[in-house]
Amino acid sequence: MSIRSMLLAATVFTVPAVAFAQPVSGPYISLGAGYNIHQGSDLTFDRSPLLPNGATGHQSYDGGWVGLGSLGWGFGNGLRLELEGNYRSNDGDNTRIDNVGLAADSNGSFSQWGAMVNALYDIDLGLDWMSPYIGAGVGWAWIRGKAHVGSGPGSIGYSGSDNQFAYQGIVGLSFPIAPVPGLAVTAEYRYFATLDPEFDGVELENRNHSFLIGARYAFNTPAPAVMAPPAAQTIARTYLVFFDWDRANLSDRARQVITEAATNSREAAVTTIEVSGHADHTGTAAYNQRLSLRRAENVASELVRQGVPQNAITIQAFGFSRPLVPTAAGVREPQNRRVEIVLK
Repeated sequence: MSIRSMLLAATVFTVPAVAFAQPVSGPYISLGAGYNIHQGSDLTFDRSPLLPNGATGHQSYDGGWVGLGSLGWGFGNGLRLELEGNYRSNDGDNTRIDNVGLAADSNGSFSQWGAMVNALYDIDLGLDWMSPYIGAGVGWAWIRGKAHVGSGPGSIGYSGSDNQFAYQGIVGLSFPIAPVPGLAVTAEYRYFATLDPEFDGVELENRNHSFLIGARYAFNTPAPAVMAPPAAQTIARTYLVFFDWDRANLSDRARQVITEAATNSREAAVTTIEVSGHADHTGTAAYNQRLSLRRAENVASELVRQGVPQNAITIQAFGFSRPLVPTAAGVREPQNRRVEIVLK
């Protein structure tokens, strides 16, 4: 059996079918919907026939809803860029006009359509089941609003539409779905606002707090290896520990593999454990040599923490000189970002 066949067989025994919260690489789509709270608007009446210029008031709104869709691209290092279209709608609740001492329920609505460019960053916490992210966006919004107190010629209010510069902040969590690689459920909070729109001579504020549940699908996510039942109850001699791109920290799954190797090393009474670090073919040879050494040292330290004698461990680092899957330079091959543990 070739060395490559042995390593691939070891992968089958040590990598289960679970979803990993790994950085998005390549194109993705996302959809979301939820509850929108319009913060309420301070009003300034500049051209009302029934009020003096500069008259002020306040408009409050009922809770409404929000929906959005995005097309994006992930760069494999946590950074994502996307184009978003969104829609928000709230009904008017109460209008107060200070100068005439009027406060009453109003018939009205506030709707807005937006087109945004967002930059987001997925934060790596070393968790397989969840990844938080933050982001911000800028763009444009077309806004339509109306509200009236009273009826007929004596009614006071506004009606119209406006276009304004829009901006937003985003905080979210994504939860990968194991049976469908690339699919994740998302939960988000977004603060969405625009410069003050003006309707029919009335200037008002536009600030929104949105809470959304959605889904995101990344097209280039590789399927995880599937664990096959062993033909016989034998102790594996080779274990593979995988790493995220440009990372040397140990994930929860990596620690499980190392624990299994440490346990079996005692059961098999091995005398030597080889720990060999490797990297994919991105970056310089010198950088990847150091990166593969850090990976190997972190695995060795965890083995010692699991009770393996330090003098039984030998550490080697090969950079990208010994790929499990041969690739061209610049290709981020997940199976090449590994540390091999061999029990002898």
